[in-house]
Amino acid sequence: MPAEIGKTDMERIGLFSEMEYITVGDKYVTQFNRPFNEAASKNKQMLPGGSKEMSDLQAGYFDPHFVRIFEGESYVSLNQVRRRHMMEEAKKNLGKAFLPSNGDKKPSGLGSYYGTIGGPIPFFSAQSKPREKYEAPGKNLYTNPGKKGTGYGYANVTIGKQFSHSADFYDAPKLNYKKENEEHHRLLKGTPFKLNLYPSEYFDANPYLFGKTLPPVKKVEKKELLGSPFKPSSPGKKAGGMKAGTFEPYPSHSADPYVVKLASQATSKGAKVFHPPGGPKSRPVQSIMTLNVKRTLNMKNYKTASVQSY
Repeated sequence: MPAEIGKTDMERIGLFSEMEYITVGDKYVTQFNRPFNEAASKNKQMLPGGSKEMSDLQAGYFDPHFVRIFEGESYVSLNQVRRRHMMEEAKKNLGKAFLPSNGDKKPSGLGSYYGTIGGPIPFFSAQSKPREKYEAPGKNLYTNPGKKGTGYGYANVTIGKQFSHSADFYDAPKLNYKKENEEHHRLLKGTPFKLNLYPSEYFDANPYLFGKTLPPVKKVEKKELLGSPFKPSSPGKKAGGMKAGTFEPYPSHSADPYVVKLASQATSKGAKVFHPPGGPKSRPVQSIMTLNVKRTLNMKNYKTASVQSY
């Protein structure tokens, strides 16, 4: 700091010279009146020749005269070129061109062959084909007329003969079974064969079979249910100043004589001195008389108030 006291502000900043002020002494011009391009209205300006319109004149091109692609070529007629091409194509024809004898024929209606190339087809002709003479067949075989009736309840209406009546007993199946059973027992000789070595099964017939005797059945004692719900003898007691709401009687007062502690007991090593915590500090309180004066005497009535009203 002491070394920089002799330096100027420009030397301390590091600039060679102070910045110039280009707008010093100029007239104030508002933004509304300021031209968009002030230099365009001063001195001579570049004037182009204007836009050129398209034309066949030489003025519509950049070159001063018309430049040809080929210099000294001969004139060629397009019609002459087309005719030469047509003559070369005509030499390729072997004969004369086909010319139809007549124009196109239009059909005269649906199903008409007029105007077609092949003409009518005999297969699709509507004329009837020749047929052989019809010979009527011979007469049918004459038989007796059919008998009326469906066969149910009518006699002699079927092709075959009528079935003869046969008696059918009511208990015929039962009697036949009885006769067959008697004939079966008559042919039996002795009692049916029985084998003493009957094969035993893998398990007993009764899987729940138990050889030992079961213990006697225990009788479940049924608890006797009380007939009515429990009700206390007296209502609940409420707590009061007389301490009558407790379950036990209030304990009797025990005498606690006042005994002054000795200095040796208070200043023992194990005992600690009690330090009360810092509670809220008191504030200055105004008296009741001062409050009443402020209420009755205020900024609105201090001029009109009198001493006797107090």
